Amino acid sequence: MKKRVLLLMLLISYFGYSQSITDYKYVIIPLKFDFLKSDNQYRLATLSKYDLTKAGFVAFYENEPLPADMTQRCDLLYFDVIKEKSFLTTKLHVLFKDCFGKTVYESETGTSKEKDYSLAYTEALNKAFVSIDALNYKYVGSTAKKESDPSSTAPVAVVNTVKEVVKAPEKMVAEVVKKEVAEADVYLYAQPVANGFQLVDTTPKVVMKVFKTSNANCFIADKVGINGVLVAKEGLWFFEYYKNDKLMSEKVAVKF
Repeated sequence: MKKRVLLLMLLISYFGYSQSITDYKYVIIPLKFDFLKSDNQYRLATLSKYDLTKAGFVAFYENEPLPADMTQRCDLLYFDVIKEKSFLTTKLHVLFKDCFGKTVYESETGTSKEKDYSLAYTEALNKAFVSIDALNYKYVGSTAKKESDPSSTAPVAVVNTVKEVVKAPEKMVAEVVKKEVAEADVYLYAQPVANGFQLVDTTPKVVMKVFKTSNANCFIADKVGINGVLVAKEGLWFFEYYKNDKLMSEKVAVKF
């Protein structure tokens, strides 16, 4: 009887606690969503990480190592893309779940009438992210944890000092990523072609052609006769090539 009462109290406490997306520092992205057949098919995992980073989140693929300060599974937010049933239209929406599988936030549905799956999924996911971008996400931490933290009762000067030390790493990462995206040398959009993509600007003009390799985060690249590679590093893309025996690297903001 006591066990049942205790279990009931725990359930009431859990469901009575209102979670917010701003309670979480990190988001985990699966390499394969349920409606796909292989890891990062149509580059949806890559696109998800790009859009999450742009929206202000610190995102990791499920197979990436986590920061040293991340030790509790329930401090993580879990990302998922859901495909809705629809005829002649692709519909996707995004879910953010906690460690118990409870939905913390659900995006609006993004739609596309493109027949090509790569284009359709890209367009639908980008439209779903419009509602996520509108959240103006910024990590603030869990209210419940703050109230139970003894340091929350410390003098204001001490609290401010602690916040600076604790929040500096993830804040710096987020700001650096945003700054690098904002200062990218080129903004391009990927259009599927045989064995890869052509990257076009807003003109639209073909600026670069990239071809798939065995590594989903690396493409063989050709930029107006300059041969190199397009590689992903920490959610950003870089065009790297040699010029006069010197390795050159250009940041490129790509929408796959």
